[in-house]
Amino acid sequence: MLILREAFYGTERFDDFAERVGISEPVAATRLRELVDEGLLVREPYREPGQRTRMAYRLTEKGAELLPVLAALMQWGDRWLQPDGAPVQLRHADCGKVVQAELRCAAGHPAPLAELDLTVGPGATVPATQDG
Repeated sequence: MLILREAFYGTERFDDFAERVGISEPVAATRLRELVDEGLLVREPYREPGQRTRMAYRLTEKGAELLPVLAALMQWGDRWLQPDGAPVQLRHADCGKVVQAELRCAAGHPAPLAELDLTVGPGATVPATQDG
């Protein structure tokens, strides 16, 4: 999650991921490879003048869709672990207001825990019955 957090913050270079997350280069290489293998990041070549070609790591659509998860974790941490306030905030660039993670149904209504039902979805497997 820390590497993904940095990708959301705009980090793209291997050395920057290792430094900002505070992990060794071998660990960064392993984690970045796993995220690429899972389709959350993609490797793209880049080259600075006079340097060799290197790889940048950019979020895929699949990876970018994890932003609400990260935002919810940040919101929770800010409330329960940061008595002096959030160390960083996500703000809506258009109006400047702080972004909040919130569950809503497909019709747009707020969906608090007390109003949620867990139901069988279309991807569920149906167990075999005794008769067949």
